[in-house]
Amino acid sequence: MDIRIIEKTKNTMRFILSDVDVAVANSLRRAILSEVPTFAIDDVVIIENTSVLFDEIIAHRLGLIPLTTDLDTYSYSEECETEDPEVLSKCQVTLTLEKEAIDDYVMVYSGDLISEDPNVRPVYDDIPIVKLAPKQRLVLEAYARLGIGRIHAKWQPVSTVSYKYMPLLNVNYEKCNFCGKCVEVCPKNILDIKDNALVITDILECTLCMSCQEVCPENAISVEWDDKTFIFSLESTGALPVEKIPDLAAEAIIKQCENLLSQIREIKAVKEADSGGS
Repeated sequence: MDIRIIEKTKNTMRFILSDVDVAVANSLRRAILSEVPTFAIDDVVIIENTSVLFDEIIAHRLGLIPLTTDLDTYSYSEECETEDPEVLSKCQVTLTLEKEAIDDYVMVYSGDLISEDPNVRPVYDDIPIVKLAPKQRLVLEAYARLGIGRIHAKWQPVSTVSYKYMPLLNVNYEKCNFCGKCVEVCPKNILDIKDNALVITDILECTLCMSCQEVCPENAISVEWDDKTFIFSLESTGALPVEKIPDLAAEAIIKQCENLLSQIREIKAVKEADSGGS
């Protein structure tokens, strides 16, 4: 297995995963979505709400606000799903909000949430929650907990993650007459004719639509793909650094494999014991 990062910004990344089959690639994608822990608001106590929105609607909006996640201080386990206060102290953070409109309309934003831990706070301060009319007031306590996307989508660390096969575009220059029809039909504009040659400007942008192959009158172009190499694209919600997410997903896969092997060994040991006893 080999991973090569080809593009990275603050919250987006593209990398090439090679020397694996599609099962491994899909396992990584699914683990990113369902096994990487992040913080999200899970419980909300509404102390006062005279806004136009019901308590449940406000609680739902709060739950979908991405929160920065400190996995060095807090750690996720299935115990985080309990109500035991001692256990929750290791995977829970309290946020409070108090906002009132006096003489004019006031918009309540995610930045109005005050966290007891500055390392766990809304990623963005400008997410609207509710608009208060004059004399309306909102006071609440929210409890953010560590969780994983397998439990609820609000704990997913990415807004999107996808992969595609590495495209292979083959040109038979003996047949090609440089008519330019493939250049015109390409939706990604990755083909060009320069110096009497068909040039592929960016093979990574190819969507494997095969339009160039279908339109070529000389059958000079063939579109294939490498079924052992994949181009991954992911976008973090900002809860975790984008480069850390695949690492955590891979660790989760390894842990699950080790757990599976452990259970297989236990079953095998029980069967051997039963066979020996008989």
